Amino acid sequence: METPPPLSQRNDCYILVSLIAFLIPLTLYVFRHLDDNKLTAWNWVFAGADVSVFYFTLVLGLAAAFFLSKTSLIERYPAASLMTLTFAVCSLFWKAPEVIIDTSRYFTQAKHLSEYGIAYFAREWGAEINAWTDLPLLPFLYGLIFKVFGENRIYIQCFTAFLFSMTAVVTYLTGKTLWDENVGFNAGLLLLGIPYLLSQTPLMLVDTATMFFLIFSVFTFIKAMEKGGIWILVSAFSVFAAIFSKYSSWMMLSVLGIIFIVHILQNISYKSRNSKRLTLSIERALSVFLVAAIPVTLIVFDKFEVIADQINLLVTFQKPALKGWSESFLSTFFFQTHPFITAAALFALYAAVRKRDLRSVIIFWLPFLMMLLWVRRSRYIMPVFPMLSLMASYGLQTVRDSRLRRYLVLAAVSTSLVIALVVYLPFLKKMSPVNFMHAGRYLNSLDAPVVEVLTPPSKSFSINPAVSVPVLDLFTAKKIHFRYTEIEPPERTKKSPLRFTWTYTNPKYYENESVGALSENRPFVIITSGHGETLPEAIHEKIADYRKTAEFNASTGVFRFSPDVIIYEP
Repeated sequence: METPPPLSQRNDCYILVSLIAFLIPLTLYVFRHLDDNKLTAWNWVFAGADVSVFYFTLVLGLAAAFFLSKTSLIERYPAASLMTLTFAVCSLFWKAPEVIIDTSRYFTQAKHLSEYGIAYFAREWGAEINAWTDLPLLPFLYGLIFKVFGENRIYIQCFTAFLFSMTAVVTYLTGKTLWDENVGFNAGLLLLGIPYLLSQTPLMLVDTATMFFLIFSVFTFIKAMEKGGIWILVSAFSVFAAIFSKYSSWMMLSVLGIIFIVHILQNISYKSRNSKRLTLSIERALSVFLVAAIPVTLIVFDKFEVIADQINLLVTFQKPALKGWSESFLSTFFFQTHPFITAAALFALYAAVRKRDLRSVIIFWLPFLMMLLWVRRSRYIMPVFPMLSLMASYGLQTVRDSRLRRYLVLAAVSTSLVIALVVYLPFLKKMSPVNFMHAGRYLNSLDAPVVEVLTPPSKSFSINPAVSVPVLDLFTAKKIHFRYTEIEPPERTKKSPLRFTWTYTNPKYYENESVGALSENRPFVIITSGHGETLPEAIHEKIADYRKTAEFNASTGVFRFSPDVIIYEP
């Protein structure tokens, strides 16, 4: 039975932890210029924030963490608590706009499925459906959601929030399987201690889903190696899903090899020498990979040229181009992740070596791989965050006082929630993509069934303005009529990670003749590069008999792509 430390010593520890927890955000704020994150850098997010409100809320959050640490109520129902809490937190971010332009690609691919069906999607993905360097699983699932429930962003957000909440649950189950319930529960909870992660959950991207499928692959493969049976099929399905979520997950699935090696080494150890168990482990691992390989091989064979071209593009263009968008590990693991998590994860290395715990290699592998490959971008490291939280929880087990350990976890979580809700969320809601959200709501209030969108070219654009049309489409129930005129990309964009916007091909549903026939006396929506942009003469002629009824021009002034949306009505 755990013997608690003397009361005076425990109080001293609580005071010390509270002081450190309060000083960490203060220190990071002072050195915020060192944060080079490309979306939520502290220098940007705090520029318009009321710091006094932030620190007052932080004190309240730490006080709440202190009182919650006195009870183990949420730990009595770990899976239900994690699922409910994480889903509820995600829902608080649903008012954020789609702040990353990649949304345009996933929405367009998904809409093809909802408009033309599964067979069309399967046949034309990579052909009529421009896939850039995307894999088909997530656009396929998003398209099914649109087809079944309707083309509304809230359904995608519910699905993504569900996957994030399941990520927390599966992280808990992984920690519980490898060690014990406390390691697992704290690991699942610590995912809320990564404020950057919370900024990604409301977006129609693939990163949150990839994170879920990767940790699900880890958990189910561990179970398949231990128990076999139905777990072999579940593990094969999870591997298949991870493979077709995102290309970066391919190298991350190397963790399954680490699990296999650890399992084999445990079976041949002097404590459990058993040739039958060794043979059985090898058979189970081969079964998982063979069952997963069947559908993977069929799809790769069918889409070989598309996938080969995508891999070539990733290697020859995307990888070099992204060097200009790199972010430091200091930013990712101290500003965008609570430093308590990073410090505990680093301490876990010492704890594992001291215990000679072979199983710890499973959770260390992916963070080590990210360092080894010098992956310096938070979005690409996202799928590894469950492993980071497992490392942190494992390291925190050296704190013998369970209440103090609980307080450390809750202090990290409460601080990160304050950062994400009080600072990050208001900043995200001021970013220029919110103009598409507001314009979409305004268009929904009009009687016209069809709107025509115009995207005049501009030398100040680093992004093809046409790629904004699908983002606007996501926020409006109106039919959009849009004729895309190919634009020669500016020279500076030819080596940009955003070159995909200049390969835009207009989906045929925007040029549907029946939609065009309904567009008499339709409103015009003009997406410009910024406030005061001079419109071409051809557009002036189109809107000669129209009046401007709405203009949306929110901007943080930070990002080069800062579109305005102007609406003209007859």
